[in-house]
Amino acid sequence: MADLAPTPDRPGLHVSKPSPSEPATGSAACHCGATSSARGDAQVAALVAGWNAHHGPAHKE
Repeated sequence: MADLAPTPDRPGLHVSKPSPSEPATGSAACHCGATSSARGDAQVAALVAGWNAHHGPAHKE
């Protein structure tokens, strides 16, 4: 699944939760160079909220 990992050249957000009993994992990369990763449901939810607020669709070039 490494090909799904976002990079500044291929920005995006990737979230995975293999089963309900396992913690979620997530990673994000923006074209501006910012990157982040998280492990655990609450931390991944915060990563997604931060991505939506400051990068991705909200980010101005």
